[in-house]
Amino acid sequence: QVQLVESGGGLVQAGGSLKLSCAASGRFFSSYAMGWFRQAPGKEREFVAAVGRASNNLYYADSVKGRFTISRDNAKKALYLQMNSLKPEDTAVYYCAASSRLGVRIYEYDYWGQGTQVTVSS
Repeated sequence: QVQLVESGGGLVQAGGSLKLSCAASGRFFSSYAMGWFRQAPGKEREFVAAVGRASNNLYYADSVKGRFTISRDNAKKALYLQMNSLKPEDTAVYYCAASSRLGVRIYEYDYWGQGTQVTVSS
């Protein structure tokens, strides 16, 4: 089992950058694929990015490709999301999640953090 805590959210102007972090506790962090999802007000939770156990596979939603970068540090049990060129439509609560297999669907993830708010002003 793994516990996840996100941090790094906040208010930023359009075109700005933020880096989200997700700290994991528990054993075997390196055995999980990790992902970032987000949920905007009134919308369903959606996939943002995912990374394999050894950072050998990376997936991105089309809406963030080229602007966001997912990374992980297994020694620190940490997951990151570098977000550049932010747009107002990126405003959402961002969640990190852990899965026994790399995927892009919500149901594939077993463990979730409580989320961190990202607000992008125009």
